[in-house]
Amino acid sequence: MAHKKAGGSTQNGRDSVAKRRGVKRFGGQTVNAGEVLIRQKGYWYRPGDNTHVGSDWTIHASVNGKVMFTQKRLEKFNGRRERCTFVHVEPLAS
Repeated sequence: MAHKKAGGSTQNGRDSVAKRRGVKRFGGQTVNAGEVLIRQKGYWYRPGDNTHVGSDWTIHASVNGKVMFTQKRLEKFNGRRERCTFVHVEPLAS
């Protein structure tokens, strides 16, 4: 009688948990202060007016308002120009 179970163990069956990154609020949507606009790894999107960045590059709204996206070309350190997308929150008129 065998002392060990016959058959090898599989090397599959492990997977990392999804990080749920991406754009959470799109252009034209209204947001409240503190809401998450974008979860990202690195600076794919840049913070604009009335937004702030968390320690993990998450962009939050600083005020109540409407989300806006703009693109701008920035000068890099070696003379290259890079197109960056900025996220803004336009405050609601009270």
